[in-house]
Amino acid sequence: MKIALIGYGKMGQEIEKIALDRGHEIVSKIDISSKDSFADDAFKSANVAIEFTRPEAAYDNYIKCFEANVPVVSGTTGWLDKLTDIQDRCKNDKQTFFYASNFSLGVNIFFELNKQLARIMNKMEEYNVSMEEVHHTQKLDAPSGTAITLAEGIIDNVDGKTDWKLDKEENTSDIAIKAIREGQVPGIHTIKYESSVDEIIIHHSAKSRKGFALGAVLAAEFAAKNNGYLTMNDLLNF
Repeated sequence: MKIALIGYGKMGQEIEKIALDRGHEIVSKIDISSKDSFADDAFKSANVAIEFTRPEAAYDNYIKCFEANVPVVSGTTGWLDKLTDIQDRCKNDKQTFFYASNFSLGVNIFFELNKQLARIMNKMEEYNVSMEEVHHTQKLDAPSGTAITLAEGIIDNVDGKTDWKLDKEENTSDIAIKAIREGQVPGIHTIKYESSVDEIIIHHSAKSRKGFALGAVLAAEFAAKNNGYLTMNDLLNF
């Protein structure tokens, strides 16, 4: 499979290693410091593009991929105000876009565990839920896309919660998400249900970027063979 990389930072480099190990070819690397571009024949020859950049650049990158009819896999977060437009383009223009706030297989298992626990805790009014996430200092958005996905999983399953707020609740229907940025932490997410007598905690801690990169390559393999707007639920079939 021919892969184009959009963004060649630490994540892009880890994705390249895994893609090559799995027998794929990197035909284009688009980055601030590279000479490759979306207009090159090499980019247009790609079976799929994997995009990990910055929130302010992501949407324009997707449109350029669509213009070249190259399917996109993206793990960039912080741009979701334009998600509906991307979904419409997939439906109306027959484009392919695979998005995940986190490509780690372990995190996606954690997403499912979070939703199942939320369904159970919906009956336990004496417990209040809060969240904490820790990432490296280079991460620009807060809370993380992963934390927002976890919060949405709770909101969909706990009747008393309707929104999330950064750092602290504004009212009892909010989920407080504390976002910490320190060192080179790949990602830690903790969900806590607390009552006056005890607390229940679920926790996921990434050891490196390798798990995210592997998931992105698996998503690229899937997107190259499927059409439309895709997510990890389509790939993993939970």
